[in-house]
Amino acid sequence: MASKGGKIILAALLAGMVYNIFLNGVSARADIAPEISAASAVVLYADGSCVYEKDADERRAIASTTKLMTALAAIELSEPDTPIEVAAQCCGVEGSSMYLAAGQILSADELIAGLLLCSGNDAAEALAVGLCGSERAFVGKMNEKAASLGLRDTSFANPHGLDAEGHYSTARDLAKLMLACMENERFARLCALPSLQVGEQCYVNHNKLLGLCEGCLGGKTGYTRAAGRCLASCCEREGTRFVCVTLSAPDDWNDHLRLYDAAFAAYANTLAVSTEERYEIPVAGGTEGKAVAAPEEEIRLFLPRGERLEFVRELPRFTFAPVRAGACAGRIVVLRGGEAAAEVRLIYLRGVARRGEETG
Repeated sequence: MASKGGKIILAALLAGMVYNIFLNGVSARADIAPEISAASAVVLYADGSCVYEKDADERRAIASTTKLMTALAAIELSEPDTPIEVAAQCCGVEGSSMYLAAGQILSADELIAGLLLCSGNDAAEALAVGLCGSERAFVGKMNEKAASLGLRDTSFANPHGLDAEGHYSTARDLAKLMLACMENERFARLCALPSLQVGEQCYVNHNKLLGLCEGCLGGKTGYTRAAGRCLASCCEREGTRFVCVTLSAPDDWNDHLRLYDAAFAAYANTLAVSTEERYEIPVAGGTEGKAVAAPEEEIRLFLPRGERLEFVRELPRFTFAPVRAGACAGRIVVLRGGEAAAEVRLIYLRGVARRGEETG
């Protein structure tokens, strides 16, 4: 078996032959079932794989988690320093607020930060009117984006999330939206801010998970009487990233802590093939008797901890000189449950010349 740290092993396989390496463990989806308060919940891995769900496709009121889409749409319609004048109609909106004044001019990112940190409903209206001329036009952009992301159980009627007919989503759709948001550098930076000073006003991030949860990268809170407590968040530990959404969750902070702890305990972004693996292949007619091959790149797979993997390595028994550095020597295929999950080329690390010739 190949090992890490540059340890050399001799490939003694006939051309086209393969061998298998088995890791101890059981191949299965991990069982994650902590006790939570949420009526609907879901945990998705960074690639969209679902590791936990509870009524995740039930359409519900979503309160200010709506602002995930408001922020993403605003980012796509603006530059960070785009100036936006606050229209009078955007001031004094019911609920949480930035306390904007008519005629005040802020940058797009200042308003988006106010939207995400203190959940300003007036910020949502100011972005909508300032970027699209009207709330209706902006909401149209929000629904277009939802459709492009494949959010089939989501419909927006406003940019702030106050209860309205035809305004709903699901835990699964919001988790997909959160994944898309976190892929956006601007969004990820703004939602992680602990606070932001705008003029004389300091806006503090309402997302308590930033201080409570190890690895929390950001999120969005929400509450109305009809929706209950809603929360979307993202967390990363040791290279493994999840997003979590809970809807109608009286104990949402602890729900997310329990779900993340369970998910990280059960799953890992596992290094399946390392670039430190080395294979020696005998060379016929060369200035050196063997060539060294290694994986061209590492393979990491998102797996339940302890899942059994099967590795198929294809290498020649020997090769003829000259050997060119970077040329393909074979491949490694990683199998899960007997099916190919990933593969990588094995390449020669250095050249070997034919006897009497320069190295090619």
